[in-house]
Amino acid sequence: MEKKICIHCFVSGKVQGVWFRASAQDEASARGLTGWARNLPDGRVEVMACGEKEPLMEFYQWLQKGPEQAEVAQVSFEEINWQNFDRFSVK
Repeated sequence: MEKKICIHCFVSGKVQGVWFRASAQDEASARGLTGWARNLPDGRVEVMACGEKEPLMEFYQWLQKGPEQAEVAQVSFEEINWQNFDRFSVK
């Protein structure tokens, strides 16, 4: 069994008001990932996603473009220890 990990990301650019969090929820859930996405007061979106490495890397690739209306400028990425979430939610 593949080791499960989490990634903690901050997505900047035009990422609020463009269905970024809801789209991230759909993309993560389709890949069997858990975690959450939330808007930050500075205009970024913070994302925590947990699961197996390959689907997580696919999700990270998706974060770099986001939904159709988004204009992603930068995605910071940090691999962190496993955290247990029931599902992927929007905060």
